[in-house]
Amino acid sequence: MSAEILDKEDVARAWIGEAFAPTTDQWAKLDRFVDMLVAENAQQNLIAASTVPTVWVRHIADSAQILSLDTREGDGLWIDLGSGPGLPGLVVAILSARPMLLVESRKRRCDFLRAVASDLGLAHVEVAEAPLERVETRPATTISARAFAPLDKLLDLSARFSTESTRWLLPKGRNAVKELALLPQPWQRMFHVEQSRTDADSQILVGTGKIVAKQRGKR
Repeated sequence: MSAEILDKEDVARAWIGEAFAPTTDQWAKLDRFVDMLVAENAQQNLIAASTVPTVWVRHIADSAQILSLDTREGDGLWIDLGSGPGLPGLVVAILSARPMLLVESRKRRCDFLRAVASDLGLAHVEVAEAPLERVETRPATTISARAFAPLDKLLDLSARFSTESTRWLLPKGRNAVKELALLPQPWQRMFHVEQSRTDADSQILVGTGKIVAKQRGKR
């Protein structure tokens, strides 16, 4: 049986409570992040204005579910590609102690990411203000990307950060199966599809392993 879709704000908050048992401090940080996100959205387009009334469903729970797919303990680096307003990266950083690298090339968004990390005391968050191609290579325990690039390009660009145990968490909306089917077989076999908890029509690609770049055409 598929999991219940989190379609209301109170339902989304209740699920976060059940799934992660946030401390009082973590709840306060999530609330503060929401306030900062909505306020900044009036200054720059971080999220669709139509999603503000359902921000807990569309953005906070939607990001938290990514963490629920990789709850490994330890201090392995989590890299969030094209982090934008910190979704899912800042939500994961609030709910876990994992070292977090937020990769974002747009200056105003990086300024916002740094402001939130500073305001919330998220010392384990680092912001890389650069295109991914210019980010120093380092091994990632987890790689996430909520809205970064088409799947084959995403994997090619981020392959150098992966190891045999890297966990890939890639929300792909309604195109997950289609994008996966277009990959060369060595990449296809690494992934499976998970249903999104916040949208009945959306899916998340989940995989584990090292990507070897430039495998296109090797089927």
